[in-house]
Amino acid sequence: MSPTETTDAKKEGVKREISVEIPAEEVAHETEAIVQKYQKMARLPGFRRGHVPASIIRQRFKEDLKSDVVEALVPRYFRKETEKLGMIPVSQPRVTDLHIHEGEPLRFKASFEIMPEIKVEGYKELRTDKPEITVKDEEVEEAMNNVREQHATFTSVEGRPLAEGDFAQASMDGKPKEEDADTKPVHMDEVLIEIGGKNTIPEFSANLRGANAGETREFEVSYPADASDKRLAGKTFIYTVKIHAIKQKNLPEVNDEFAKELGEFTSLDQVRKQIRENMLAERRHAAEREAKDKLVAELVKRNDFEVPESLVDRQIDVRLERGLRALAAQGMKMEDMKKMDLPRLRAGQRDQAVQDVKSSLLLERIAELEKIEVGDEAVQHEIAALAQQTKQTPEAVRARLTQDGGLDRIRNRIRSEKTLDFLYHQSA
Repeated sequence: MSPTETTDAKKEGVKREISVEIPAEEVAHETEAIVQKYQKMARLPGFRRGHVPASIIRQRFKEDLKSDVVEALVPRYFRKETEKLGMIPVSQPRVTDLHIHEGEPLRFKASFEIMPEIKVEGYKELRTDKPEITVKDEEVEEAMNNVREQHATFTSVEGRPLAEGDFAQASMDGKPKEEDADTKPVHMDEVLIEIGGKNTIPEFSANLRGANAGETREFEVSYPADASDKRLAGKTFIYTVKIHAIKQKNLPEVNDEFAKELGEFTSLDQVRKQIRENMLAERRHAAEREAKDKLVAELVKRNDFEVPESLVDRQIDVRLERGLRALAAQGMKMEDMKKMDLPRLRAGQRDQAVQDVKSSLLLERIAELEKIEVGDEAVQHEIAALAQQTKQTPEAVRARLTQDGGLDRIRNRIRSEKTLDFLYHQSA
């Protein structure tokens, strides 16, 4: 009789259920080994440590022994049985119908998911547009003006009130009106407000124009429902603004001397050339990213298959973790995150998570078919970059990644990117 015996196996898409039987002698052997461990550790009244009889251990710790035997044998024999059947589980098994009695075989059923069989089709026929990327002269000049604005200086103006084009150096407090009492107040120190500026809220310009340094103005601002800041949208605030100083903006003269101040340039023409090259590179990258996204979407559309729910759940976890990290970086507090409706958020991420998993599995399959591999040099390059970002040694980063499976994730990501490059270049 073999160590394990499958009495039944059910198939339903990527779902599998197997019945496993572990011979009684194997159960007895494992039980004896665990009893001996208990004997070494048990402290019972009337017995010296290490001298508690096995019969007492079996009686006193009966249920604990059963749990330990199950914990030791079930994963081991589940793995053996799936390997024998040529199955690769992608989820933890759900164990049911557990039967464990002294002197009898241990029996259980295990439900789990396996990787779907993917027969990827049509990927060599995928096509995408590759538009010509250009940058107009006026776009370069606009970018140059933005650089000039970034190097503006401000000088104080005295002896007159705020006028059009001036900047009020101010601090302000904004409190919601009574009907908006649930909205948090606004407070800002040392803010520059341009009077009549295109990005300045009209009420600020209208109420601060003509004010002197040291003066305080109070006024209302009603925000439209489609305001970009959702915290303010549709709300009315009462602002108290104190003007500390009146400033004028001074823009640097655009000449070769200005170019030299920007870095390793000797002329404005060099600056313009660098701006053009940067804009071209950004647009090429954006166009390539958009084209690759379309290729992947079309690939998924052409190849429909069932996706294991366990993989979808993991991808939802990844997407939520990424989103929560972004919110934390923007200043959201932990207590506010805890109030979020996670079930609703998970449900909202599901469709995209399914697409993510499908595209990942398809790219992996294409990489196998096209024999796309990732060398150690590429992985080492990623490790070096991570080491520089985290200010650690490459050896320390590699050790950490080896422990948590990060090296495989890096290798898989690079392989996926190489496969996408293959699809993009062959789609011309």
